[in-house]
Amino acid sequence: MTTTEQPVTEPGHYGPADVDNLWLHFSRMGGYRQQAPPVIVKGEGAHIWDDRGRKYLDGLAGLFVVQAGHGRRELAQAAAKQAEQLAFFPIWSYAHPAAIELSQRLAAAAPGDLNRVFFTTGGGEAVETAWKAAKQYFKLIGKPAKHKVISRAIAYHGTTQGALSITGLPALKQDFEPLVPGAFRAANTNIYRAPYFGDDPKAFGQWAADQIEQAILFEGPDTVAAVFLEPVQNAGGCFPPPPGYFDRVREICDRHDVLLVSDEVICAFGRLGTTFACEKFGYVPDMITCAKGMTSGYSPIGAMIASDRVMEPFLRPGVSFPHGYTFGGHPVSAAVGLANLDIFDREGLNQHVLDTEHDFRRTLEKLHDLPIVGDVRGDGFFYGIELVKDKATKETFDDAESERLLRGFLSAALFDAGLYCRADDRGDPVVQLAPPLVAGQAEFDEIEQILRGVLTEAWSRL
Repeated sequence: MTTTEQPVTEPGHYGPADVDNLWLHFSRMGGYRQQAPPVIVKGEGAHIWDDRGRKYLDGLAGLFVVQAGHGRRELAQAAAKQAEQLAFFPIWSYAHPAAIELSQRLAAAAPGDLNRVFFTTGGGEAVETAWKAAKQYFKLIGKPAKHKVISRAIAYHGTTQGALSITGLPALKQDFEPLVPGAFRAANTNIYRAPYFGDDPKAFGQWAADQIEQAILFEGPDTVAAVFLEPVQNAGGCFPPPPGYFDRVREICDRHDVLLVSDEVICAFGRLGTTFACEKFGYVPDMITCAKGMTSGYSPIGAMIASDRVMEPFLRPGVSFPHGYTFGGHPVSAAVGLANLDIFDREGLNQHVLDTEHDFRRTLEKLHDLPIVGDVRGDGFFYGIELVKDKATKETFDDAESERLLRGFLSAALFDAGLYCRADDRGDPVVQLAPPLVAGQAEFDEIEQILRGVLTEAWSRL
């Protein structure tokens, strides 16, 4: 699946003074006083171009977002058509056709009885919505003490005060504390760092799930409202669930009357080969949070999708959910979401991922012959490559070495070599990859070849 690639018409070169007014996200702004950040001006298929006319493979789909690929005119046209008819109207006690139809499409695709869609403008808002809905749900059914949340170590769930509290990354939180109380952590599913279970993934999965139960029991089941889990955990470098893990977690949540929230902001909409990732692993949550790939990034939108069970007390006379966002369910974004789902259906993007995910894995696993590559893990079109100092002992890098390796060399070197991806050390050092879902073997080979060259040089510098 490829699209025609065309060179970009160079609009001019941007210098440091040109971006003085732009505050970049998650960026060390002092580093751009002498040199402007890369300025991306065009995308087509699985590639992007900068303001100098250089072409790069988008190995991260923007930010796990551009599922259908760059340059999709039908998505831009859907936005323009909707804007001409109804550019904006809130869904606060009102509705509009695009939000109605998109909610129907999402409910039909969601598993079990997840039939009620609460629109947001992004993933962090969707997580925030799920926690607030869980708290109010238990108050409405007469269990007001149930308000706490269990999530996993190193997991990222968003930057708003509630979502950041659920996030398991202390370095991201320390500058904004005190945060919302009531969020607690359990073990994640990084079997590469669990040597006692290395030969028995199923036993490891049961152990990891049982750590969630231990956290619930320690806090007291009468105080815990929800467990937030990504199907494949992003931060730390793509931790897939071991066999039986989610079956066990579902049993635990049911036993203690705790809501299971599947945070699919990254994993939904084909990233793992199914519309919702919980389907890939065979579990039905009580809520799904999603965003990113819903429009392939052509317009911002997110959603929390709730089960009939969760919705029931909110349908009682006189009850409201006093929560919302001005641009949640925006008509233009909803229309783009519908057009994006049409592309998925027409081109079979989910099936394409299922048909080629093994080729992607096999291509990345060629990198195991490099001394710096410790682990290659993930699912679908979502992979992490963990970097180590010693393959035999799995020794990782200290903070200073990680700083030099990732920020001092790898990030810029990979981009200069023509690959946009993520070099991340929110856990152990990893390179993350999540290409657009239109990518195929040619793109897989390009990723592997660029990584091979840059990682070989990185090892020589160590």
